[in-house]
Amino acid sequence: MKIVAQKVFIANVSRTNFVFVKLYTDDGIEGVGEATLEWKTRTVVSALEELERVLIGRDPFAVDAIIEKLHRDSYWRTGAVFRTALGAIEAALLDIKGKALGVPVFELLGGKFREHVDCYANHWFFGATTPDEYAAKARAGVAMGYKALKWDPFDVADLEMDRKQRRQTIEIVEAVRDAVGPDVNLMLDVHGRLNVPTAIAMCKALAPFDLTWIEEPTPPESIDALADVRAHSPVPIAAGERFYEPGKFLEALSKKAVDILQPDVSHAGGMGETKRIAHMAHSHLIPVAPHNPVGPVMNAMTLHMSVAIPNFSVFETVSVDVPWRKELVRETLQFRDGTILAPTAPGLGVELIEEACARFPYEATNVPLFDGSMNTTGVATGAQTLSGGTEN
Repeated sequence: MKIVAQKVFIANVSRTNFVFVKLYTDDGIEGVGEATLEWKTRTVVSALEELERVLIGRDPFAVDAIIEKLHRDSYWRTGAVFRTALGAIEAALLDIKGKALGVPVFELLGGKFREHVDCYANHWFFGATTPDEYAAKARAGVAMGYKALKWDPFDVADLEMDRKQRRQTIEIVEAVRDAVGPDVNLMLDVHGRLNVPTAIAMCKALAPFDLTWIEEPTPPESIDALADVRAHSPVPIAAGERFYEPGKFLEALSKKAVDILQPDVSHAGGMGETKRIAHMAHSHLIPVAPHNPVGPVMNAMTLHMSVAIPNFSVFETVSVDVPWRKELVRETLQFRDGTILAPTAPGLGVELIEEACARFPYEATNVPLFDGSMNTTGVATGAQTLSGGTEN
C-alpha cells in the first residue's frame, strides 16, 4: 500500500475554521486527521501542503518512521504550526492503518484502559452575559447529561482586573454554583490572561465555590509564573494546551506548576507524542485532561488517546456548536449520561464529507479574548448539541 495523494479541507464554524487533511492510498483506503489551529488557519494549511511531497509514495503503515522523518527534516523541529500539521498527518496515517487492520486506533496505541470517558461541557455558555443568564445556561448543560462544566468568566481581563471585573466574575461563578448545586464539577478557564498577583488573588477569591480547577491562569511563556500561582492557590491549577514541546511539559512537571496537565493531541504533535507526555505525567502522579475544544475529527483523535492512557482524568467536549457541525462528518460517537463510550469502529471512526466543507468556506476570525465577544460569538439559535438535540 502506498500514499498517492493528500488534500486539505477548510470549514468555517463562525468562531474559527476547522482544518482537515485526508490521505489517499492506492488500495482505496483513506485516512483523515484534523489540524485546526485556532486563528492560524492559512498558516497551518501551508504547513500541511509543504509536507505532501514527502508523503507521496510512502507506506502508510510506517507511521512512526514517517513522523520522525517529517520532524527531522523540518529543520526547525518545533512550533505550534508545524506540530499541529504533524499531529494531523499522524492521525490520518493511523486511521488508514486501523481501517486496513480492522481495529480502532486505540489498539495501535497499546489498547484501552477504559470502556468510556467522563466528559465535561465547554461552549454551553454561549450567549450568556449576566449571572442569571449563566445560571440558566448551566442548568441546560446539566440537563444534557453533563456532570461537569467549564467556562471563562473573566470578561476582558488583560493581566489585571479592576474591582468591578473581579466582582462580576465572582457573581457569575456564584450564580452557576447555586444553579447546579454541589455535585457538579466546575472548571474556570482564564486563557492565560492574568499576571501572578492577580491570578493568586482570584484563585483565593473563587476558592469558596469548590472548583475542580482554574485553567491557564497566566500566559504560557513562563512556567515559573505558573508554578508561583500554583504554590499559592487553594484551587487546583490546570495548564498545557499551549505547550507543544515535550520539554515544556517536563519543565511544568519538574517545577510542580500544575495539578492537572492538559496537552492538546494535535498541537503537541499527535496521539503518539501526547501518549508519551501522558506517561511522563503519570511518573509524577499527575492526571491528564486533554485540551479538545475544536472539531469532530480532533474529538475522535483525543478520544482514542484518552482511552489508551493510564492517568486520564476527564474529556473536554464542545457541548453546543454551529448547526452544520454534524454535516461535515459521519461519526460513530456514543454519548451517554455524561460519558462517551470507547470507539468500536476501525480507524478513528469518523469520515469526512468532503463536499460539505465547500459549503462553509474560510472566513477570517479574530481572537475574542480581549474584546468582550468570548461568550457571545460562535453559536446561533438551533445549534447542535453533542447529545444530538438542539439548543434554542
